[in-house]
Amino acid sequence: MPNRTAEERQREIVRVARATGSVDVTALAAELGVARETVRRDLRALEDHGLVRRTHGGAYPVESAGFETTLAFRATSHVPEKRRVAAAAAELVGDAETVFVDEGFTPQLIAEALPADRPLTVVTASLPVAGALAQNGNASVLLLGGRVRSGTLATVDHWTTKMLSGFVIDLAYIGANGISREHGLTTPDPAVSEVKAQAVRAARRVVFAGVHTKFGAVSFCRFAEVGALEAIVTSTLLPASEAHRYSLLGPQVVRV
Repeated sequence: MPNRTAEERQREIVRVARATGSVDVTALAAELGVARETVRRDLRALEDHGLVRRTHGGAYPVESAGFETTLAFRATSHVPEKRRVAAAAAELVGDAETVFVDEGFTPQLIAEALPADRPLTVVTASLPVAGALAQNGNASVLLLGGRVRSGTLATVDHWTTKMLSGFVIDLAYIGANGISREHGLTTPDPAVSEVKAQAVRAARRVVFAGVHTKFGAVSFCRFAEVGALEAIVTSTLLPASEAHRYSLLGPQVVRV
C-alpha cells in the first residue's frame, strides 16, 4: 500500500516485527511499495525511538512497556544458542546449596542443566521451572506464590516479593529483556521488575544469562546495574570487544 506517511509505514513495520519476530528490508520495501533506502531510514528512526534493533538486512522488535514476547515464542527463537548459554551458566553453580532461577526460557534451560546428583534448594517464581525441577529427586523446589502472568507463567506482585524477601540465596540466575552498560538490566513489566530486583537483593552471587540480542537493548523498568553481577554468560555472537566493555563494569563475561 504505497502513499502512506512515514508514521503510518513505521507503525506497520513495528506491527509486522512484533507479529513475526523480525522484518526484512527487501520484503518490507516490496510490501510497502517504497525503496529499500526508505525502509532503512524508517528502521533507523524506529531504532532511535527504542522500538526495534537493526540487524544486517532487517530488524527485530525491542520488548517495551507495550510489547513483550511470550514464553512460547521465546522457546522457538535462538534455541541452540540458549542451550549453550544455559549449560555454561549451570556450570557456575559451584558449591551453592540454594539457587534462585528466574522466569523465562533460558533460565528454564539452566534449571534443567543443574546438577541432579546432589541436594539443591531451588527458589523460583516460574511454574515451568518448578515443574521441570520437581521431578529431580535431589531438588527441593520452593515456588513463590502470587498472581500468575499468562504470557510467562510466572508469579508476581507483593505476595511473591514478600516471600522472596525472607530468603538469603547463594546464587541467583537472572534473565532480562535487555542489558546495557548505561541502563543496566531492564524488563517491560514493573511487577516482574520488582521480583527480579528482590532476587538480586536476596542473593550472594548473581549470574545473568542471555543471548547476544539482549545486549544494548533497553526496556522500561530497570532492576539491577551491571556491576551487581558476578558473571554474564552469553554466546560468541556478542563481539569480544563488547564483552570486554561489560567486564570493565565488574562481572566476569563468559562467551560460549
